[in-house]
This record gives sequence, C-alpha cells and structure tokens, in this order.
Amino acid sequence: MEKKTLFDKVWDSHVVSEVPNGPQILYIDKHLIHEVTSPQAFAELEERQIPIFRPKQIVATADHNVPTKNQHLPIKDLLSKNQLEQLTKNCEKNNITLYDLGHQYQGIVHVIAPELGITLPGMTMVCGDSHTSTHGAFGTIAFGIGTSQVAQVFASQCLLLNKPKSLRVSVNGQLAKGVTPKDVILYIISKIGTNAGTGYFCEYAGNVFQEMSMEGRMTVCNMSIEMGARGGMIAPDDITFEYIKGRTFAPKGNELEEKIAYWKTLPTDEGAVFDKEYAFDAADIAPMITYGTNPGMGIKINDRIPVLEDESFTKALDYMGFRKGESLLEKPINYVFIGSCTNSRIEDFRIAAQYINGKQKAAHVNALIVPGSQQVAKQIQEEGLTAIFEKAGFEIRQPGCSACLAMNDDKIPAGEYCVSTSNRNFEGRQGQGARTLLSSPLVAAAIAVEGKIIDITKHLN
Repeated sequence: MEKKTLFDKVWDSHVVSEVPNGPQILYIDKHLIHEVTSPQAFAELEERQIPIFRPKQIVATADHNVPTKNQHLPIKDLLSKNQLEQLTKNCEKNNITLYDLGHQYQGIVHVIAPELGITLPGMTMVCGDSHTSTHGAFGTIAFGIGTSQVAQVFASQCLLLNKPKSLRVSVNGQLAKGVTPKDVILYIISKIGTNAGTGYFCEYAGNVFQEMSMEGRMTVCNMSIEMGARGGMIAPDDITFEYIKGRTFAPKGNELEEKIAYWKTLPTDEGAVFDKEYAFDAADIAPMITYGTNPGMGIKINDRIPVLEDESFTKALDYMGFRKGESLLEKPINYVFIGSCTNSRIEDFRIAAQYINGKQKAAHVNALIVPGSQQVAKQIQEEGLTAIFEKAGFEIRQPGCSACLAMNDDKIPAGEYCVSTSNRNFEGRQGQGARTLLSSPLVAAAIAVEGKIIDITKHLN
C-alpha cells in the first residue's frame, strides 16, 4: 500500500476531478471571509448573475481595518466604514454568517475559527488572506487565495489547483527556558530563508511540535507563509482533540467520537517520502528578534547582525538604521505591539502578563495589548490579566488586526522602532517609514518593561 503524508491524505480525499499530470479540482470545506478581499468577488458574481453555491460553508468577520478603540461608535475612516458596510450588505443578501463589530464572536478571522470549533482536522479551508495557513495547526489544508479565487469558491465551493510538493521540517530535543513557539518558527525561517518553502506545503514534525499547545502550533503554522510555503500542517493528536471538545460549533457526543476515530488515521504514514526535508535541534534555538525587512532576517537576541555583502541586505539595514555586525542589545524602543493573528490568543497574553506582573513599563514606551477576538478579550478580563496590564501601564484595546498592518488607525510613526508579535516586518508594514522588529510575546513584554532590547535569558527567574 502506498505510504502517504498527512498532506496527501487530506488533499487526495478532497479531489473532485483531475487532469492527468495537470491541475486538480479541489473541494473546499470552509471559506472564511473578511471585509478587505471579499467585495470585488461578490461584485463579480453579481455582475455575472451567479449565485453563491454554498453560503452555509462561509463564515465572515470584520478584522483588518476595524478600529480597536470605541468600536461602538461610528467608524471615522471612510474607506473602512465603506468596506464594513459592504461586507454587512453582502452577507445579508447571500445568507452568510457574519460576526460583525459588536458581535460576541467578532475577531481576527484566524483566531475566531479555531476558538469557535469551526476549524477541524482533515478539512480544506481558504480565505482571501495569506495567513490562513494558521489553521494547518489542526492537520487542515488551509491557505490564502486571491480575489478571483474567492469568487471561484463562492460560485463552486471548489478551486482549480496544481498539487504542491511536500516539505517536512523536524525539530527534536529540549527547548531552553524562554524559548516559545514564535522563536521556533523565527529560527527556522532565519536558517532556511524566505523562499525555501516556495511550491511546497510544509509539515512540522518532531517532539517539539508534538509537545506544543494548540496556540503554539497555530503561531508556527501562521508563519509558514513567511518561508514561502503554501501552508503548514501539524498532525492532529490528543492535544488537538482536547482543544476541540466543547467548542461552540464543534461536533459533540457520538459524532465527535466518530470524527476523532477518522482524524487518528490522518498522521503521515511511517516511511512516507517528502520532496524536501530539514531537521533542527531544539537546543540550538534561543529567543529571537528580527533586524531586517523580511522575517528571515532574524538572530538570537544576544547575537550580532551578520556581515553580508549583498545589495538587498545593505538596503534593508539602511531602512532599519542598523549596521552590519552590530548587536541590538540596549537599543531604545518606543513602541511595543502584542497582538495579530500570530500571537493574540489567550496563551500569548498569559505569558506576557506572567512576566509583566508586578513590573512597570518604561515611561517612554507606547505598549498595546490587542486581543485577537471578543472571546479572548473576555478571558483576559476574567483571568485578571486586565488588572496586571493596566497596572503596568499597558493599553488594552478591542479586537482587530490593529498594528500588524497599516490598514487601520494603529500605525507606528515613521522612523520609530516597534517590537511586534506580528508576522511581517516589511518596509512600511506598520506605517510609512515604520521599522518593525518581530519577536515573541515574552520578548516584547520584557522590552516594553525595560524600554530597550535586552537579553531576555538573563531576566528569567
């Protein structure tokens, strides 16, 4: 019998038809939409008088350009206001479930689907958003699609695709203290580069991922896209099943037991062959920070910026105001952002609050705490984290994509450094001329307290 990878098993079970050696028609189980990439697709269908084929398979939320302050008030920014109104109209007209501003389930699309039990193992999921790869943490084929593909899924619940190649990244061993899932993925990308995954779907294997919480796995899969992969996956196991149990829209009782029995057949077969493999030792990973303008330009926080003679490397350092061979320790930082679809789940805020508890943020630091959903905001409140953050001088906002990308009010001023738990540090990503340094919530919290980049390993009890 043919040995199959997790990716093969899920992909092959969703192929509707295929052309030999050519593209395949893949059935899509769930289609997530938000206000930014859906309006053109809705308009195209309306123009061509094509109905939405399966509205029940679609879930919509408002996240990218929503304000994170005073969400009960009318939106001031006209573009944002129009996009949100258009989303509401399109969802009402087409009978699509929408978690709009003010709804108890509203939040970042890649945070709400897992926490509500919408994301399940063995599914195919798409969204007009590159970080859809997040859902791969459940053993799901999940990837971002363009606007014309959004229209394709609306019309047929299918996509015409070439099957990607398979890649496996294994990390085994024991992680050091203070090393979080975000450090693991930043380390991997710093080693293999931002193009290593191009044309591939990546599976993460090894005890390090098997021991991670679902939140941690989501952080890792979220950033698969930053190494060029179509998506990332982690095999479902007991940690996955426990996470799903009792979630609002997750299967219950016998139905759940039957599904779990099937999900247990999904992990990669022993001896299955991947097109490409990388392996790392957990002991080599340390708390990370980026210094450049792509997520692969990362170093261990106490290392120095490499010395490379490359035009784009030099250009990136010029933009960041850094020098080759320089250490980032002691660099003053004025902005810290803890949030985004990478790190805005309850576990991220627990880690940050645990470090911050009893401390005070540096007076010159503007520190934002932005929960990924209304549910997470409620948990922050109920677990007493609100009091810890506020006492330390951090500002807690309402759910949204916030300062991850300059599509809303939460922008970083030109020339300023922001230590961010988001996933991209491109030029201008957080605002024109803003300089982004990616890190874990733990590192970001520590930097907010010290007001400068520090070696976190020396500050852990």
